[in-house]
Amino acid sequence: MSQQDLTDINQDFYRLTPDQVLDAIESMGLEPEAALLPLNSYENRVYQFKDYNQKRFVVKFYRPNRWSDEQIKEEHEFSKQLADNEVPVVAPLEYQGQSLFKHSGFRFAVFESKGGRNPNMDDKDTLTWIGRFLGRIHLLGEAQSFNHRPLLTLQDFGFESVEYLQTHDFVPTHIKEAYQSVVSHILEKCDQVFSCYGQLETIRLHGDCHPSNIMWTDDGPHFVDFDDCRSGPSIQDFWMLVNDNSSRGQWDALIEGYEDFREFDDRQFKIVEPLRAMRMLHYSAWLARRWQDPSFQHNFPWFNTNRYWEEQVLSLKEQLAVLLHMPSASHQY
Repeated sequence: MSQQDLTDINQDFYRLTPDQVLDAIESMGLEPEAALLPLNSYENRVYQFKDYNQKRFVVKFYRPNRWSDEQIKEEHEFSKQLADNEVPVVAPLEYQGQSLFKHSGFRFAVFESKGGRNPNMDDKDTLTWIGRFLGRIHLLGEAQSFNHRPLLTLQDFGFESVEYLQTHDFVPTHIKEAYQSVVSHILEKCDQVFSCYGQLETIRLHGDCHPSNIMWTDDGPHFVDFDDCRSGPSIQDFWMLVNDNSSRGQWDALIEGYEDFREFDDRQFKIVEPLRAMRMLHYSAWLARRWQDPSFQHNFPWFNTNRYWEEQVLSLKEQLAVLLHMPSASHQY
């Protein structure tokens, strides 16, 4: 896809007016009040609204050309399976047997609005509770496979991210050599680790399971935003919940709850640091791919500055040092 194509796609959201949002909501049989509250979402356009009975909903308009219809429907089906099995997730509403709708060229879905606060990730009981629900999510996740959603791979998150940044000249000239050197070593080391542990089971995952995607109430947690769900090793839904790998107490509490429902494969601890490195590379490429969207330039003004890339090189060097000092394959975590 050319840079001009990406620019056109990223500008598409600016054709989405409040009147179009309201018309889209009405097209599925709801009667919204005129007030729309934009919610914090960079990838999609998300609004909270009330109907005339004062019930709150959320409408999400998907970024054009990011996911296919089939991929979005698999996201919805996975969420619905979890909700039907009493796993606390926010699944999209159905209208006339459908959950994905189209209006004025935009694809959208509607959800019940469920509030909450960020969980206390330093509390053992909270972590154990979250671990139980992760176990239940993964128990259903392994019951069948995605046919259209992607697989979490080093090729996608690592090599292709670096290639995009380099071919589109995002890295400043004065540190290109340093950047190329450190990412080459990171990719090489990650490839070595995955070669040792490449036979780990892959299942359907939440995919982006960090504390902000878990809402906590007095009744416990509920999981939101399955927009990045994909197949991968189960530890992908763990490591972003833990402060760092030295936080053994957090790991123990999560896994204690998880193993009430599903066994945890300890070999996966060896791929946490490669997964962290991949996310660092992917995050920079994600910003770069969206950089022609004015909302990204407004919300991430520090991206694509010399300082950002200089700090990235330093952070990547630190991550490479962690990777190089990882225990050997025979060492237990």
